[in-house]
Amino acid sequence: MTVIVPLRPVRRWIHQRQVSHRERGATLGNLYFAALLIAVVGAMTHRQLAKIFWPPAPDLGVLPALALGLLGAGFLLKTMRAVGPVTLGRPAAYFLLTAPVSRRRLLLPSLRLAALAAAFVAALITTAIAGHAAPHSLAGPLIGGGALIGIGLLLIAVVAQRVRLGATVTDGAATLAAAAGLILLIVDNLAIGDPPATGGRPSGSALLTLVLALAVAVGLATAVVVRDLARTPDDRILEAAKTTGTIFDTAFGMEPSFITDMVARRYWTRRRLTSTRPPSRLPVLTGQDYLMLRRRLPRLVWLLAATPIPLLLTAAPRWVAAIAVLLGAMIAGGTTTKTVNTDAGNPVLLRLLGLSSRQALTQRLWIPGVLAFAWSLIALVLMQLAGDLPAGPWPLLSIPAGVVGGLAAVRRARAGFVRNDLLPLDTPMGTVSTGPLVYAFAGPDALILGIPTVIAIGQGTPLTLTLLLFQTALALVGARAYLAGTTDPERVELQA
Repeated sequence: MTVIVPLRPVRRWIHQRQVSHRERGATLGNLYFAALLIAVVGAMTHRQLAKIFWPPAPDLGVLPALALGLLGAGFLLKTMRAVGPVTLGRPAAYFLLTAPVSRRRLLLPSLRLAALAAAFVAALITTAIAGHAAPHSLAGPLIGGGALIGIGLLLIAVVAQRVRLGATVTDGAATLAAAAGLILLIVDNLAIGDPPATGGRPSGSALLTLVLALAVAVGLATAVVVRDLARTPDDRILEAAKTTGTIFDTAFGMEPSFITDMVARRYWTRRRLTSTRPPSRLPVLTGQDYLMLRRRLPRLVWLLAATPIPLLLTAAPRWVAAIAVLLGAMIAGGTTTKTVNTDAGNPVLLRLLGLSSRQALTQRLWIPGVLAFAWSLIALVLMQLAGDLPAGPWPLLSIPAGVVGGLAAVRRARAGFVRNDLLPLDTPMGTVSTGPLVYAFAGPDALILGIPTVIAIGQGTPLTLTLLLFQTALALVGARAYLAGTTDPERVELQA
């Protein structure tokens, strides 16, 4: 017969052993520093935040507000599904998950923390939307309702974590919600132009009654979910613990490759692959990238859905949409650059094939360049169809944009790990490590070759043939200089 041991004395004993080596005021000092940082940043940016979240009068229509709500709900639900949301720390997952303690009490702290985070994020999204689309007198009940909706989405994610069929349905529903929000935004931007509504809003008492009813429903659902919390399978909890542990390792060590490696491993382990020969007409490394591209169709679908983002940013300054085109091209080109990262870390395949670093990088540039070209072409065509670009052959700029985006993606993949051996910088706010900064700019710094495109779109003048030829020549010369300066016909390693 298994005797259930009270969990609270066990946690207290572990906590005492964990903090015995710390200084007595270390935790309070950390909390004080975090609170002071938030207060200083808030005092410096409160006016800018007020313009973003709280304009003087509503300036957003009902349709874009609904679209933004669907987008926020869809991405919030997908984020919670990716994290867990019910999880444990690594020590608790290793030693307490199989111990004779109450499973419900063991998992409740993570559920409470996830509920607070979901309510905060949902309230923040609702504040931004309600500040632009509703009278400020109704903002309080709307923000409270948004926080309750966030907790409701968390409860759905918890049930989906426990039930495999529910996970499939929930993931599909989150994707559909995000897609519907994006489609509504595009429709509003292209055709309708919904003005801010001035009438037909519910009264404050009716809205408050609706929020109270929603609170009762969320409370009942929370009781049901907490009752069945102990039935969450161990493998789902361990997977969530690995995910949260990797996220904390990335934040502590400032090494983003931990997350990218984890995502790549999970993606490929869930797929059934068959051996396929690369096309004989393509160079061998280009053929390998082509096979990887065929096996990453879900990412291509997401990239296709993201092509209207520059169009949706045309309400901001024009240069913002131009930078979004270049950044989107770089992200699209990074679909297959994991092979470049592998070659840079271990060039054994290049030695077996007898390829130099210059030949290898030249072959690896083709697929990222084509993907960046296709993404920027669709984005520029949508912007021109919507009338947000002046006269001129703007889609032809996708050719140099593809070269620049593919080059930036390959340079990003060759960056390797974060170099924490670089000298730090002393600032009035503390010491700043330069290694993560250098790593963050490795790749996007190549987008400087697209400055003529940013200037052309930002000025709003018609595109001339001279500017088009200059941008194309600059992109090609920059790519050639990058190959000549960072590779060698006599060297195999991609890293000097």
